[in-house]
Amino acid sequence: MMTIGRVNRAGTISFGDASLSIYEEGIRAAGNYQAEKAWNRQFKREVFARIVQTLHRIGWTVGPWDKADQYKSIALGHRTCSKGDLKGELDVSGRCIEFKMWQDVTPSENSNGGRYGFSKEARMPYLLRLEMERTRRRIRDYLLNVLTDYEFKPSAPKIGINGATALEYAKHSQRSSVHYVERLGRASFNIPDNGFTRDGVAIEDGANVYAINSTGRVIYGAAYYSLNGRWMVVTGTHGIEWADHRELYAACPGDPRVKRNSDQRRRRLESELAKAIKAMNFERAAVLRDILFPGNPALFAIWNAQHGLYHRTGAQGYTSDLSEAGKFTADEVRGWDCAPNKVIQIAGNEGAAA
Repeated sequence: MMTIGRVNRAGTISFGDASLSIYEEGIRAAGNYQAEKAWNRQFKREVFARIVQTLHRIGWTVGPWDKADQYKSIALGHRTCSKGDLKGELDVSGRCIEFKMWQDVTPSENSNGGRYGFSKEARMPYLLRLEMERTRRRIRDYLLNVLTDYEFKPSAPKIGINGATALEYAKHSQRSSVHYVERLGRASFNIPDNGFTRDGVAIEDGANVYAINSTGRVIYGAAYYSLNGRWMVVTGTHGIEWADHRELYAACPGDPRVKRNSDQRRRRLESELAKAIKAMNFERAAVLRDILFPGNPALFAIWNAQHGLYHRTGAQGYTSDLSEAGKFTADEVRGWDCAPNKVIQIAGNEGAAA
């Protein structure tokens, strides 16, 4: 039997990818099992049961969990839900309640079905997406009306035709940061260098800059500061890219038609070379070696004694597997052979000096 009138509870409601989540701080009596059990029981009766009631009212079928036989110990905190082709699972665990929805009408990228796939909303047919949105809004509105101190925390806006523009997203990202400074209109710089481009020009929010994106292409747009030296570059109505301040330029950094992806190319080719060696596909390994290091020069690995590991390609990261260690030429390792590093020759001309 539901309590008549409003209920004094404090919590937050948020939306995710075709989901609704509820979180309460609650009264957690450390070491008092009976008090915690009573609180959990009340949470389930006053919030979880109201969600089940709302789902029934708007035409959903709510039944026992379809995995109850496998996980009997936690089955009472889960429900399997459905409305036509729209499926759902309602869970309560501690201070959290989550209602996840999905569909299997359109194919999922996950072979186990839409329940386990990503981008659930984006893959939903239009009418199912409308029903999903209607369902979670009805639950949210009902709980906000009944529970006195519940609040809704909107998630970051989604960029797209029916969503936010890239500029709106960038501004929301800045304002919602816990590091936001009102007088600056953004977070403050961790270090002064975060506010300068690679060619030494100070960057103001909204200033037009050139940037090298993650694929090595030169892009152009308005820069808005994020955090830790990272900037959001708005390239169009719905276009946005992230770049470190060292990847920003006030002047165009050369021919924009040329990709600056030599580092990515090197990492990918060395990764494929390691895979070929592990698979004992030495013919492929030889082809990759000749692409990477024509002329069969002496190659070296760098051992870091402090970490007890090898440096990976470009000295970015570490590995204990010599076959996955970065391969470096003599010119690249010159000056590295000192504590805590040790240069080890692994291929090429015997006795070549580093």
